[in-house]
Amino acid sequence: MVDLTVVVLEGAYPSSVAITLDLLGAAAHLAPRLGVATPTWRVCSVDGGQVELTGGTSVATTRLPRRSESSAWVVPGLGTDTLPAVRERLARPDARAAAAGLARHARAGGTVAASCSAVFLLGQAGLLEGRRVTTTWWLAPFLATDVPTCTVDADRMVCTDGNLITGGAALAQTDLMLTVLRRRYGTELTDAVARALLVDARQAQSPYVVPELLANGDEVVARVIAAVEAGLPDPPGVAALASGLSMSERTLARHVTRATGRSTLALIQAVKVRRARALLETSRLSVEQVALAVGYADPTALRRAMKKAVGATPSSYRAG
Repeated sequence: MVDLTVVVLEGAYPSSVAITLDLLGAAAHLAPRLGVATPTWRVCSVDGGQVELTGGTSVATTRLPRRSESSAWVVPGLGTDTLPAVRERLARPDARAAAAGLARHARAGGTVAASCSAVFLLGQAGLLEGRRVTTTWWLAPFLATDVPTCTVDADRMVCTDGNLITGGAALAQTDLMLTVLRRRYGTELTDAVARALLVDARQAQSPYVVPELLANGDEVVARVIAAVEAGLPDPPGVAALASGLSMSERTLARHVTRATGRSTLALIQAVKVRRARALLETSRLSVEQVALAVGYADPTALRRAMKKAVGATPSSYRAG
């Protein structure tokens, strides 16, 4: 009996699959030195055989077991980054069959883990109802719409809720796998793997959010972002933005929240913080000058805004 089952769908991100296997390989290499149990795993797909990944690479798999067992099932990120692509991918027969298998495994008490757009596969399997989950941040609002009874915490890199573990954007598979390893093999082995591979602990996706990507093709959100950018250091407020778009503040708020999962004020703050971060990383302006350039009265206000938005202070982004 193996400890972990890596469930790979055709077109999965090669990096997400490789991260999974690299961390498991490192854990298997280090476990004997630490005197702890050595992880075992298998790579499976619905039909078995060679599975093509995004970008022309492939991975050998065995057939996904029909019966549930004690192993944790891990789904690397799918090679999709837009909602239409996710919808199309989940409609294929192999995705439907994988979702059914994941549902059986979870109903039997098995652990299920997935990151990025693969979290939508867990939604298709009916596993997200009433759960706290995360996914890649630019798709989070759509997941909340698809499964309205779940709580989508898009700021988190990893969410654990009972036997369900979900991760953020594709490379959050690293954080997801460290969580899986910690739950099954303990802290000593997991910390050793993180040290060996030089993996830093990351709790949040928020430092990596790019405001423009929050628009995700939405014209209204794109116009709000452009207006805020153009208006710095004195960007228009919510009332002025709504007026410029010929809509009420309430209508604008509903539209922004539906498209991004954030309030209009939070979107404005995200644009200001992104600009501040860029100035801190690429200019010689002092922190005080950066604060003024993005519309904050003083460095303290900028520090508070950045701490809340990205969990870091201005000095964290100052080039050494």
